[in-house]
Amino acid sequence: MQKFNSDFYIGAATAAHQVEGNNTHSDLWAMEQMKTTSFTEPSLDAVDHYNLYEEDIALMEKAGLNAYRFSIEWARIEPEENCFDEAALAHYQNVIACCKKHGLEPFVTLHHFSSPKWLIGKGGWEAETTPDDFEKYVRYVMRAIGKDVKYVCTINEANMGLQIAAIMERYKRQMMAQMAKAQMTAPQPENAAETDGNVQVGINLEKMMADQKLAAQENLEVFGVEKAENFTSMRTAQGDLLIMRAHQKAKTVIRELFPKIKVGLTLSLHDIQAQPGGEARAQKEWDDEFIHYLPYIKEDDFLGVQNYTRSLIGPDGQLPAPDDAELTQMNYEFYPEALENVIRRVAGSFPGELIVTENGIATADDARRIAFIRRALTGVENCLKDGIALRGYFHWSLLDNFEWQKGYSMTFGLIAVDRTTQTRLPKESLSFLGSFSSR
Repeated sequence: MQKFNSDFYIGAATAAHQVEGNNTHSDLWAMEQMKTTSFTEPSLDAVDHYNLYEEDIALMEKAGLNAYRFSIEWARIEPEENCFDEAALAHYQNVIACCKKHGLEPFVTLHHFSSPKWLIGKGGWEAETTPDDFEKYVRYVMRAIGKDVKYVCTINEANMGLQIAAIMERYKRQMMAQMAKAQMTAPQPENAAETDGNVQVGINLEKMMADQKLAAQENLEVFGVEKAENFTSMRTAQGDLLIMRAHQKAKTVIRELFPKIKVGLTLSLHDIQAQPGGEARAQKEWDDEFIHYLPYIKEDDFLGVQNYTRSLIGPDGQLPAPDDAELTQMNYEFYPEALENVIRRVAGSFPGELIVTENGIATADDARRIAFIRRALTGVENCLKDGIALRGYFHWSLLDNFEWQKGYSMTFGLIAVDRTTQTRLPKESLSFLGSFSSR
């Protein structure tokens, strides 16, 4: 493989809550502290990217990367409803300026899973008021940063809530079937969320299910509602439409203020492979995961493709990985070829540009990360040779960070972090990825 052209972005990605630390006004921060929490540990200082972003951006420049995808934290910008924090906004303006100083194109995500705590008290991502609340936040942010960015992602993995809902329903059915067979004492599969559906986010499904009743009471105390509808809760069909409305409102605001900015969202997409007899189920999986969003995103400038593995679908649904498959820390099958397959499939339906906004591997073995990157980028190169309008590749993640409910046990990063000192320890994979960039 050779270097990609200078107009192709090679970068790394982060999410604010996972790296910044002390996101004290967010819903997830509150959930981490609860007695009935499904988080294995709290985020606390995370990897202190809020204070150390200049060092991290300089490391990307040194490695040869030419772009950085990061998110702006709504809970910092608007910690209380209608109360905006100018210092927090200035911080993100400084991050953008730092990117430009070091020759990296900033790709901004306006919402990456975490939300203000007050939003959940209003009904969260199932409330009719949320699209308007999001629009107001977006307008405030974009007025300040719009002149300095070319690409803006409104919402990260807009389909995540539906994926989690589907997996939880499958898990409930499994539990009911076991009860009917009087197998209540049989051990449950570890990491059930990953073994059934490969949901591309770290969740503790069994803990969430077991704690539902206790959590309802504590939610009343913390949020003022029995059910905390955060972004990665089980999404209803109506909630799914609300997310699309929020996206479209944000897109309208951005185009009104800065018509030249390219706007899109990202989706969590699997390489769904039908096995004999599973063709109809596999098509339904793809329809739910991607096709049904097309009417709402077809006029977007780009789509962020986020892929980590494949899904094998048989006549009865999700199949486990092959017996001889290599599994990552997240229990995903090591299958970097999935990315090329997903890009090609999406390109057949979506008319705009495509950007790989997340692709990566949780592993303690950096040699396997390098192998994953090499094979994934080979697929990217193949797509470019065939004329697919692919504009960039962002590896997940820049740093070993807080993998949501899984805590700090999942190491996705190109840079390790000694969290006792917050010392950065670049891995060989960082410079390997940078070697494909033309700065």
